[in-house]
Amino acid sequence: MRKFLLPLLLMLFFIIESIFVELMPPKVFGNEYILVPHFLMIAIILLTVYGPKNYGVLYGFLFGLLFDIVYTEIMGIYLCLFPLVAYICYKLMKILQTNIVMVTFISIVGVALLELGAYEMNVIINRTNMTFASYSMDRLIPTLTLNFIFIILTVYPFKRHFEKLALSLDA
Repeated sequence: MRKFLLPLLLMLFFIIESIFVELMPPKVFGNEYILVPHFLMIAIILLTVYGPKNYGVLYGFLFGLLFDIVYTEIMGIYLCLFPLVAYICYKLMKILQTNIVMVTFISIVGVALLELGAYEMNVIINRTNMTFASYSMDRLIPTLTLNFIFIILTVYPFKRHFEKLALSLDA
């Protein structure tokens, strides 16, 4: 039963992201900011840092494919970005200390890389006409703020759960 807990948890965050977008009012704090929850990506990054080796990249690949199938019209953007961001975070955490402050910072960097990668891909294929300045003010900064709050609320429970998972797989 425990082996199904991780995929179910990640699937739950996959679903919660779309529910959050549907329930979020269009005007937040009097402005029309675009808040994009990346709860699944944060969970994958934290799995990469605290969980069993290579699980984050593997689940990044699987959920990147699922994300592309369900939410985007172009196959491959998130299929490539999810595991790439997980891998970059994995390599960064091998260099840096694995404390909660540093993991929070690396998670925000990972979300920023995901957002910037998706934006650049959409610019390259002419799917957006948003300038980088308006993108940063209207989408990137509010998205990073939202996801920072989510990380602060969930980093410790994820840390405990993924460390237990890693120990149970090692035994």
